[in-house]
Amino acid sequence: MTRLTLLDPRQPGFPPPAQALREPNGLLAAGGDLTVPWLLAAYRSGVFPWYDDDRGPILWWSPDPRAVLFPADLKVSRRLERTLRSDGFQCTFDTAFDDVVAACSAPRRGQRGTWITPTMQAAYGRLHRAGYAHSIEVWHGGSLVGGLYGVSLGRLFFGESMFHRRTNASKVALVVLTRRIESWGFSLLDCQVMNPHLESLGAREIARSSFLEHLAQGLQAPTRAGSWADNGGGDAGSAGQ
Repeated sequence: MTRLTLLDPRQPGFPPPAQALREPNGLLAAGGDLTVPWLLAAYRSGVFPWYDDDRGPILWWSPDPRAVLFPADLKVSRRLERTLRSDGFQCTFDTAFDDVVAACSAPRRGQRGTWITPTMQAAYGRLHRAGYAHSIEVWHGGSLVGGLYGVSLGRLFFGESMFHRRTNASKVALVVLTRRIESWGFSLLDCQVMNPHLESLGAREIARSSFLEHLAQGLQAPTRAGSWADNGGGDAGSAGQ
């Protein structure tokens, strides 16, 4: 019988993802820490943190199957393409990271809480300042109306969360990001867990073993660390090219 692994906070490291529980799907370990070395070790292992109570232990997950978006599979409907080009959205990278994370942390409709706790927000803020976590902001009329954030290592981007305050703004963020990282030679955008929103844009589920193979290959490339603020921006249409 597979048991949940308890981690030693003094030494970043994770058991093989294949040891994750089947129920709940992908729960691998508890404990550890949310420092930059711990988070980098997690993503390099195919693991991510997800829990909703700062009073309890950190929980680490590696679900099977895994939702991913290969950049070449991106689906953009004609309506969304028109939105990208004519709805007045402006997109930037890494100009309002903390604001994007804070917006993503707001409880969603039908939810009472959030997994992006204050501790989690602070942890990803540190990862951003270290050059590994990035945001894309979507603006309309000078107001932040959508965006997403995640982690970049090698040729992979690990999406964490997105939000919108205006129709289609989060889709615009994902399309612009995907087109941008494809132009940089990225091989995969990790979406973690499937939902209809992601599926409509071309995401699909693959076996965890296949995801780990793509992960190992992608990590062989150097990481585009540091700010992405000078590597994107402008209107959504031009930023998406």
